[in-house]
Amino acid sequence: MRRRAILSVSNKTGLVEFARGLVELGFELISTGGTFKTLTGAGLPVRYVTEVTGFPEILDGRVKTLHPKIHGGILARGTEEHLRQLEENDIGLIELVVVNLYPFKETIAKPGVQFQEAIENIDIGGPAMVRAAAKNMERVSIIVNPERYAEVLQTLKEQGEVPYAMRKRLACEAFRHTAEYDLYIATYLVKELGSATAEGSEKKESESGSLSFPAILNLSARKAQELRYGENPAQKAAFYRELGAEGTLANGEQLQGKELSYNNWLDMDAAWGVVQEFSQPACAIIKHTNPCGTALGSSLLEAYEKALAADPVSAFGGIIAFNREVDASCAEALKAVFYEVIVAPQFSPEAREILKEKPNLRLVAVPSATKEGVKSWRVRTIQGGLLVQEEDAGTVPASQWEVVTKLQPTPEDLEELDFAWKVVKHVKSNAIVLAKGGQTLGVGAGQMNRVGSVKIALEQAGAKAQGAYLASDAFFPFPDSLEEAAKAGVRAVVQPGGSVKDEAVIEAANRLNLIMLFTHRRHFKH
Repeated sequence: MRRRAILSVSNKTGLVEFARGLVELGFELISTGGTFKTLTGAGLPVRYVTEVTGFPEILDGRVKTLHPKIHGGILARGTEEHLRQLEENDIGLIELVVVNLYPFKETIAKPGVQFQEAIENIDIGGPAMVRAAAKNMERVSIIVNPERYAEVLQTLKEQGEVPYAMRKRLACEAFRHTAEYDLYIATYLVKELGSATAEGSEKKESESGSLSFPAILNLSARKAQELRYGENPAQKAAFYRELGAEGTLANGEQLQGKELSYNNWLDMDAAWGVVQEFSQPACAIIKHTNPCGTALGSSLLEAYEKALAADPVSAFGGIIAFNREVDASCAEALKAVFYEVIVAPQFSPEAREILKEKPNLRLVAVPSATKEGVKSWRVRTIQGGLLVQEEDAGTVPASQWEVVTKLQPTPEDLEELDFAWKVVKHVKSNAIVLAKGGQTLGVGAGQMNRVGSVKIALEQAGAKAQGAYLASDAFFPFPDSLEEAAKAGVRAVVQPGGSVKDEAVIEAANRLNLIMLFTHRRHFKH
């Protein structure tokens, strides 16, 4: 019996060369649609699938390979009984299946794509053949990745067959391929529906009005790079990019510099989160995932200079993020200090040339950055499990805060407090930020008690604390933090409120002549 291969691919990279090699090895080729046209156009002998099945394509091409003469040829084992059934039904064995799927991912990435177009690019026959061939790895080789063509062809030439170990490896890759494909579809449909559970059950809402979490959580990501090590040299690490990461930091383009490290990625994420809070030109300098300097300016250069001045000692060796294109003037200033990574929507050509003088400096551009459509879950591992929560997106606008003291804030006070409040959201708890003039002056992060964080922030600010503004990510359980702030000359405080000691804290604020506002929303970052 002549050896047969079926080829039906969307990605035609390397197809003709591979098919020609199969013909030279004596394979009969079966194909469909565009693949058939490509192969015949190259002068290769190939049978159209309808010639094999004796049944026409129907339903606008939705049904063509879904036929016993195709799937029987793929799924049959080499047993006497299976071979007998094939002979009785005039079905020939298929030894090699070469399939990659309709370009669903590419289709939904197109601007303004319509729902019906997306649906028509959901492959049915392709995944069925892939899964059938992968299941029957005992006899059949399945190839979904054009990068495998050369290896398979060389193996066939040298050994006359694809060995079982390779077939098993190819089957594993095939199942990963279809799993990824299905996840893209499911993710797209969830987005289109606005909300849905993974099981497709009817929409359920929690008491807060948000959708309940699915009973089974499916996560899929593709390895983007192996890292030199993790947080410490003894730990191995890699970076994986989630499916549908377009427009996010994870899909940013590294323009120059050494490979990004595990800790680089953590700090970049922290820095990028801060600057996305602001519409004005903003700069955030991060050390160990905490902002040591954050500032706004009339220009990016001004924002950077203010952020650096906030804590120049901690800034050394830090990670910087901007929310505007980095221009030449800003690049010249950046060049004077050692940094690990700079993240921005883009870098001007002049800035690129200037920063080339520091070849180890990593530049990462996120040109299509958007929060719209980004998955709103944060996932964190514990030993043996995952903790999943909604993204802490947005915050309460200053216009909706509650003034709880006798002293009332001015519009300028609210503007200053709003800046501090947006920054403190990104500081590890217990978190305190002192700010003034759109610039952080002192940051207290990660302390075991809140008054300790206040003291650290005040110490950093020094004399600049006079007339400054203080933000706390969670409520004050006691008046002691306010007493420390008042001694240093702090003018106003913003905090969520919600402590059983709120009345005592408000009383202390009034006694100390502080302005204090409650946001009624906590931004605790454990």
